[in-house]
Amino acid sequence: MWDIFRQSSQVRDAFLAKNADILLEAIKTIATAMGRGNKLLIFGNGGSAADSQHLAAEFVNRYLVERPPLPALALTTDTSILTAIGNDYQFHDVFEKQIKALGKKGDVAFGISTSGRSLNVIKGLKAAQSLGLTTIGLGGPADSPMKEHSRFYLTTEGGATPRIQETHLVVYHCIVEMVDRILFGAPPTL
Repeated sequence: MWDIFRQSSQVRDAFLAKNADILLEAIKTIATAMGRGNKLLIFGNGGSAADSQHLAAEFVNRYLVERPPLPALALTTDTSILTAIGNDYQFHDVFEKQIKALGKKGDVAFGISTSGRSLNVIKGLKAAQSLGLTTIGLGGPADSPMKEHSRFYLTTEGGATPRIQETHLVVYHCIVEMVDRILFGAPPTL
């Protein structure tokens, strides 16, 4: 049991050591976009799909302090859109088509893939990049194909899938809390 906690802590510490500056720039970019009325489009598969919904909910509802709702949308929730695209085209098109339909210049696209190799996430980031959206990729290995289509690529290395996912959860909470601080002067948590 202790080894699980130690490994999780080590992966999180390694993530922060490698990505702190990039993460802070990505956070500032999200805050600036939301402050202008632009939105955050979030997408991923499986656990990362659930994480997309979790992150969107923290922005739209609230996180730690009362504040106005912020524009964030998980592209993983509309089963009719997902299954129509998957049926009529291919599953790897599900995020690309939604980005093309919903994304506007000034928006931020946030693709999440634990492996860093999910084709539908890569295609979503590529579409966002071609439309002039700012792109953020949160993945596993540094050599991920997501990196090519991410203005900000955050790599989570050195751990098994569960340890990467645990680190990603801390990243989501950090993003929301820091955006709240930037936009609303929300006090730091204890």
